[in-house]
Amino acid sequence: METLRKIRKIWKSEPTIEGAGVHLKRAFGYHEAPLLDPFLLFDDFHSNYPPHYLKGFPWHPHRGIETITYVLHGKVEHGDSMGNKGVIDSGDLQWMTAGSGIIHQEMPLGDGEGLMWGFQLWANLPASHKMMAPRYRGIVASEIPEVTMNGIKVKVIAGTAGGVQGPVRDVVVDPEYLDVTIPEGSSFTHPIKRGYTALAYIIDGEGYFDHERNAFGHEVVGNKYFDLDRQCECGPENLILFEDGDVVSVTTQGKPVRFLLISGKPIGEPVAWYGPIVMNTQEELEQAFEEYRNGTFVK
Repeated sequence: METLRKIRKIWKSEPTIEGAGVHLKRAFGYHEAPLLDPFLLFDDFHSNYPPHYLKGFPWHPHRGIETITYVLHGKVEHGDSMGNKGVIDSGDLQWMTAGSGIIHQEMPLGDGEGLMWGFQLWANLPASHKMMAPRYRGIVASEIPEVTMNGIKVKVIAGTAGGVQGPVRDVVVDPEYLDVTIPEGSSFTHPIKRGYTALAYIIDGEGYFDHERNAFGHEVVGNKYFDLDRQCECGPENLILFEDGDVVSVTTQGKPVRFLLISGKPIGEPVAWYGPIVMNTQEELEQAFEEYRNGTFVK
């Protein structure tokens, strides 16, 4: 018998500044990561004020992780130590496996009206793959299939929905990454492998992500213990972590909802993390930064 996944915890993304001065909102990061294995961080960079993003993320290293950048509106110029360079445009995705080490930069440009909106997810790599050869995959919007089921639209970036498989495959943590839009008065169910971490990030609109619609059946970060106005309907910039189970169910009433549905296989290993480098031990972390200082970081 299939088990519906309940909501375990809800976060509201919080403003922060990263890179050379990019204003963004962080849904989760260092402190929350132990609950979200294999995922480490999720940022929502959304602004129509260019001074808040044009300074970008100049050259910096990564090791031991994958960074996944998905752009809704605008452009992001990028380059890396492997010689890759180009532009991530509206609807495009960049899936970069840092592996043993890569140095890159990401410079948001916005669109013709100054709007920049995208997301970056970090996924961890197990010890067996942390020093794998770096690789880069640039996926343009036209390569991401969209499935329509009873008015519900699903862009399949990784994993499978409606019998269609996304273009991102052969990734260590077996991720699923879907961009889902549900019209008002509709219901969407989707199977997720038991034991996998599953989360949703709401882009726009409102929906019910727990079939019981129990506003007090889960933890809400930042809410007071006594909260008469607590709602069970979730809205923009909410990050939802699901409990274990077989199926996620989302329903809407008077408004549509658009969200990212992401899942992956937990790694279950120690995490040693400082800045853009994530290893298993403090010694490995120190070695990585020593190599970066002495110019031997890129293998």
